[in-house]
Amino acid sequence: MKIEKLTENKIRVILNIEDVDTTDINFNSILNKTTINQKLFLEILDKAEKKLNFNTDGCKLLIELFSSIDDVLVFTITKYEPEMLQDKTSNTKYIKTKRVTARIKAINYSNKHIIYSFNSMEDFGQLCSHLTALKYFKFANLSKNASLFLYNGTYYLIIKNINTQYKYINQFYSIASEFGKPLSPSKGFEGKLIEYGKVIIKRNAIDIGIKYFV
Repeated sequence: MKIEKLTENKIRVILNIEDVDTTDINFNSILNKTTINQKLFLEILDKAEKKLNFNTDGCKLLIELFSSIDDVLVFTITKYEPEMLQDKTSNTKYIKTKRVTARIKAINYSNKHIIYSFNSMEDFGQLCSHLTALKYFKFANLSKNASLFLYNGTYYLIIKNINTQYKYINQFYSIASEFGKPLSPSKGFEGKLIEYGKVIIKRNAIDIGIKYFV
């Protein structure tokens, strides 16, 4: 399990394949309102408080859950004051514990199209550097269509035509989630990037990134 602080009110938690196996959880069970899930969240929050001084007592939490097709889980946890989190949409699930009330927004890596956002070009470069460390990984076997855009100070990597059967797809998702945030792709948002964003790398973004950053 890897925990890192993104801001004073937000952390990211990454559970890799080994963590998932040892905690005996999966994507479907996380979305259900069960005792074991509440226990898991409290364990994560306890570790975050001890390691990062991320105290959530009396707060409401927005937990954004991203899952690979092999149940590699990434949580982005944002804490709010009680009055700051009022929206209750139909696709929101609440998990109540003695310490927190959390709502979960889940994205499942199940289609052939995904977008990652990066806070800086350096974060994108870190992704490229870490991918080269995987000698067995070839991005061209995952996708031949990857573009990088800059929009409103944020970098966006659009990956299309993903080979969901690629042997090392989950390793890519796990590493990518360490440096960028996965987003649910939509034609509207992608169109906005294309129309109003600045094209940084039109195609082969990962391979070109590796060439210049590694």
